[in-house]
Amino acid sequence: MKARRALTAAALTTGLVLTLAGCGGEDGGGAQKSNSEPPTQSSKGGGGNDEKPQEPAEDKVLAEVTGSDSITLAINTAVRDEGGFLTLSGTIQNGGGSRWVAPSWRGDEKELSANGQSMAGATLVDQAGKKRYYILRDTEGRCLCTQFKGGVKGGESESWYAQFPAPPEGSTDVTFQIADMPPATIKISEGE
Repeated sequence: MKARRALTAAALTTGLVLTLAGCGGEDGGGAQKSNSEPPTQSSKGGGGNDEKPQEPAEDKVLAEVTGSDSITLAINTAVRDEGGFLTLSGTIQNGGGSRWVAPSWRGDEKELSANGQSMAGATLVDQAGKKRYYILRDTEGRCLCTQFKGGVKGGESESWYAQFPAPPEGSTDVTFQIADMPPATIKISEGE
C-alpha cells in the first residue's frame, strides 16, 4: 500500500512539474504585446521575451525611395535569420509640413484590415525565384511590423521594421514594395 501511495505521489509530482514547465513561456497576465518594435535574434538562437529591439543601422542605407507627400522610406537592414525569417528595418522621413498617416500601407487583405496605419501591406518580390512574399502575422492577424499610431509629424522620422518569410538561401536580391512607393531592390545579409 505504501509503494502504491509513493508511486501515485511521484506521478502527481511529475505531472505538476510538466504542467508548470509548459506554462513557463507566458509573459503573465495575458496582456497583448505591442508590434511596434522589431524582433531580434538572441545569442542563444531562441525567441525569448527578454530580447531587446533591433535598431536600424542608420549609417548604412541599402535602398531609399521617395513617394507622394514627400515621404522617404529608407531600408537599412535586411537580415535572414536561422529560423527562416527575413527582417527589414529602416526609417520613414516625413519631408512635408503636415502629419502623414498611412492608411493605404496596411494592404488590401481582409485579415490585415485591423492593422491600421502600419507596414502590413508590404511585400517582397524574389525575381529569380519568381515568388512574392507577404508580411508575416500572428494568430490574431496582427502584422509583424511597425504600426505608426498617430502618423508621422511633418519634418520628423520614425524607425520601422517588417518581417517576412525568408526566400531560399540562393536568393540574395529582393524587391520591397509598399502602397504607392516606388519599388526598392535590396541585398539580403545573413544573420549572426
